[in-house]
Amino acid sequence: MKFEGFTKRTNLDSQTLNAVYASPRMKRRYEVWFLRCGLADGRGAWWFRYLLFNPGRKGCSTDPTGMPAQVWATWFPRQGMPQTFIQGFPFEAIALSPRRALPFSFRIADCGVEHNACWGSLHLDGHSLSWKLRYQSNFGVVLSDKGWIGFSQSPHSDATFSGQINFNGHCFNGEPLGLGIQGHNCGYRQRTYWRWMHAYFWDSRANPSTFEALIYDMPFGLTFRNAIWWYQGKPSVLRRIQESAIVNDSTHLRWTLSGTSADGSPIEVRAEASDSEIHRLPYAKTDCSGTFPVTNASLARAQMRFGGEILETATGAVLEMGGS
Repeated sequence: MKFEGFTKRTNLDSQTLNAVYASPRMKRRYEVWFLRCGLADGRGAWWFRYLLFNPGRKGCSTDPTGMPAQVWATWFPRQGMPQTFIQGFPFEAIALSPRRALPFSFRIADCGVEHNACWGSLHLDGHSLSWKLRYQSNFGVVLSDKGWIGFSQSPHSDATFSGQINFNGHCFNGEPLGLGIQGHNCGYRQRTYWRWMHAYFWDSRANPSTFEALIYDMPFGLTFRNAIWWYQGKPSVLRRIQESAIVNDSTHLRWTLSGTSADGSPIEVRAEASDSEIHRLPYAKTDCSGTFPVTNASLARAQMRFGGEILETATGAVLEMGGS
C-alpha cells in the first residue's frame, strides 16, 4: 500500500526507496545512503554514510571527500567529542546495482549497504573500525522528490538495529543494538541551505513514534517545507509549518518549528544540542568548486508537544543544518 508519499513494509514499496537513481555516466550527482543508530545502552550514537559522488567524472579530487566512492563513520559519544573517519575509494572499487533495480546493493571494497543490512571496515590514522548491522522498520517515507534535481527519503524511518560495531578494541553489540533511521538522498547539487531533524520517541506505553522534518531553499525565492509524524502506527503530515527558532553557533544548535495536525490541533517540536555534541564537517560541492559547511548532532535531544501530551528523548534525535 502506498499513499501520499508514505510506504508500509507490507510489500516491496519500501525497498524501492533505496533503489539506485544515479548512473555511472552522471558527471554531476551525489547519492548517499546513511544510517543514524542511537545505541540502546545510551553510550552514544553512530552515523554512517555510503556516498556515490560524480561517478561520470570519477569524483573531484584525490582527497577522500572528493573521490567517487566514500564511506563515512562518525562516533558521537555520550561524553566526549565526536570523531569522524572518511575513506575514499576509486571508481573501480564500486559494485552498484543497476538503476531502479531490486534488490538494491552498493559495495565499496570491504564496505557495503543493502536494503536491510550494512557493513564496513576502516583503518585510518591508527584507528580500527568495523561494523556489521541489520535493520528493520514499520514505516518509510518520501520527504521530498523533485525528479532529476533530487530527493530525500527514509526507507526505514523507525529503524531498529541489531549486530555489532568494533571500534579501537571496544565492542558494541546487541539484539537490538540501537534505534534510529536509514535514509537515502540524491541530488544534482546540494541546496544553498537545509535544516533536517529526525527524532525517535518512546511513549509511556513503549510504543515508538518518529518525527522527521526537512526545510530547504528552492529557486525564485521559494522554500520547501515538509514534516511527517509517525504515531501509534499512523502517519500524519504537519500543516502550516512555521519556524520559531533557528540557532547554529559555536556552542548551540537548536531548531523549533510548529504546525497543525489534520484536525487543526497545534503541534510544536524542538531539537537541540550543545557544545561537544555538535560536529562540523565540510562537504564537497558537486561542481568541484570547493566545500560548504554542514553541522550535525546525532545525539540530540528533542521534545514534541501536542494535544496536552509531551514526547521527549534525551539522546534519540539527530539535527542537521547545511549550507549558509
